[in-house]
Amino acid sequence: MRDEVRHEHIILGVDPGTLYMGYALLHTVGQQVEIIDFGVLDVHKLDGQYPRLQQEFFFLQELIDKHHPTSLAIETQFVDKNPQTMIKIVHAQGVAIAAALSKDVPIYEYSPMKIKMAITGNGHSSKEQVAGMLQRFLHIPDEKMPKKLDATDALGIAYCHYLQLGMPLSDGGPKDWTTFARRKGLTDKGMTGPAAQLAAALATAKKKKK
Repeated sequence: MRDEVRHEHIILGVDPGTLYMGYALLHTVGQQVEIIDFGVLDVHKLDGQYPRLQQEFFFLQELIDKHHPTSLAIETQFVDKNPQTMIKIVHAQGVAIAAALSKDVPIYEYSPMKIKMAITGNGHSSKEQVAGMLQRFLHIPDEKMPKKLDATDALGIAYCHYLQLGMPLSDGGPKDWTTFARRKGLTDKGMTGPAAQLAAALATAKKKKK
């Protein structure tokens, strides 16, 4: 049984895709974060869109049955210049959401810009920059960094949700990460955990603007 007093969570992050689906599982207790697993499901060799979606659905159900996540974090629909590509991505998103719903897992959606802002402090950062910051935050050895960025994208989605769990939920709470950081006094060098990580992200973004 999870210790609710210490706010224990298992977060499943999913980066939907029609050929490659990124997934990540984080175990968090308070300010402690541990990677359970992350990687990419490769379905590009399957013949046809629907068999690929079916494989993704079954794979996510197996992950949920094995790890019992307390939430699914997923990226919201993005706008693509190619309508066919956008439709396929929406189908993949729907499959991930359906897998979570079938197991009564709560779902949380985040925009690509919000995810990047949470991780790097810059809503327009590249996938490589997101991966680099996650490697620093979560102390991932070089040899364990995946080759495909779909995996780190999913990890970023899960980590964004973890950070969101620490945001105040009251009506008087901050409306953005910068305000939140200022109220939390992120200039204190003695801080640890998510606050210190967020401070590092904001400092990195500030340096890039100069």
